[in-house]
Amino acid sequence: MGTAEKVEADILKGTTLKVYRLIFKEGRPVGVHDVQRGLGFSSPSLASYHISKLLNAGLIRQQDEGYVVDRVMFENTIRVRRTLIPLQTTYTIFFLMAFLVLLTYLRPPKITSTYVFSLAAIFVGFATSLYEVKRALSKI
Repeated sequence: MGTAEKVEADILKGTTLKVYRLIFKEGRPVGVHDVQRGLGFSSPSLASYHISKLLNAGLIRQQDEGYVVDRVMFENTIRVRRTLIPLQTTYTIFFLMAFLVLLTYLRPPKITSTYVFSLAAIFVGFATSLYEVKRALSKI
């Protein structure tokens, strides 16, 4: 990780990350009072402090109407309107569908050890990818 990435990772923690996330999810220019109301801050100066940290790091920029995200820091995500979806969600859906197909359409007349192993392997893949989605969602 380079020096710039390390500085950005240090800045994007706690409340500053919440401010960045709010500005990112809005998808439109956001003012200091919007941030204050959106995150329930006690004063506009607290929102202004975190906005200035993001400005100094080059993660957001000021426009006439407010602040917008200049550099997207959420990796491996898909933005659908105001929602961020981790890419790992596709793996979770794939494993879930494979598991359901095995249970319904590809079920043999006599249960064999190969069938049970296939079910177990696909279930482990599903559980692992679901865990990764939960981890990714906690970072967003």
